[in-house]
Amino acid sequence: MTPLRHRMIEDLQLRGYSESTQKVYVDSVRQLCEHYDKPPGRITEEDLRQYFLYGKNEKKWSRSTSTIALCGIKFFYENTLQRPWPTLLFIRPGQAKKLPVVLSCEEVRRILANIRMLRYRVCLSTIYSCGLRLSEGINLRVEDIDSARGVIAVRNSKGNKDREVPLPVKTLELLKEHWKSHRNKALLFPSAARDDANISTAQDPFSKSSVQSAFRSAVKSARINKKATVHSLRHSWATHLLEAGVNLRLIQVWLGHKSPSTTSIYTHLTEKAKTMAIKTINELMADL
Repeated sequence: MTPLRHRMIEDLQLRGYSESTQKVYVDSVRQLCEHYDKPPGRITEEDLRQYFLYGKNEKKWSRSTSTIALCGIKFFYENTLQRPWPTLLFIRPGQAKKLPVVLSCEEVRRILANIRMLRYRVCLSTIYSCGLRLSEGINLRVEDIDSARGVIAVRNSKGNKDREVPLPVKTLELLKEHWKSHRNKALLFPSAARDDANISTAQDPFSKSSVQSAFRSAVKSARINKKATVHSLRHSWATHLLEAGVNLRLIQVWLGHKSPSTTSIYTHLTEKAKTMAIKTINELMADL
């Protein structure tokens, strides 16, 4: 590890960034250096300008890719190298205009029914029924389950925040049955390592890629044509709650959204809300 890379990681740690954010920020600087085949200290402000133009016009970076690259590179030059450059101040990633993919309740159940391996079915059922991110789901620990209160504690989620989400009774039953199959002392979804008594000794949870692969296969088997990902389960959970009349503010808290505007996107996705709105408009305009 180079001294500058080590210094950047230390700076990120001092600022309280999570390990996952540290990794993607460091990777963004590494990719910049590989693009020009020279160390970061020799990269000029004009190089940066051309790099982001290349990403926008040739590589067609998505908004999230552009944001990560900008934030990581900006952090490095302004904090680690202490070299603030005006170019980094006016670069702005394009605004995302796409609505998230939302599955119907029936589609979610078809997908879950087509997941062949029990451990992945329970994991994905938990992710959906509790509105979790993939990383939050696979990293759940036994101590996070509060069966008496009917909640799950989500630790160190996005932004290093903890939160509690409701735990449905059926999901708790699934988790208990699944735990009996491995009896890992710490993890709810441990990887494959076991001892002579067939009890899990794994220190690490499922890999993200294994859960994603199981989900993709189930979507295909269920003959669903939407471009759904594991994260679509979280979007679908929020939309289904809103359609059922759950308060938007509560959904915001359970999702761990900082801003209400982030959660409000689900108001555009509910079929029931659209139907009611059209009915109201027709009633208001009936005497025209």
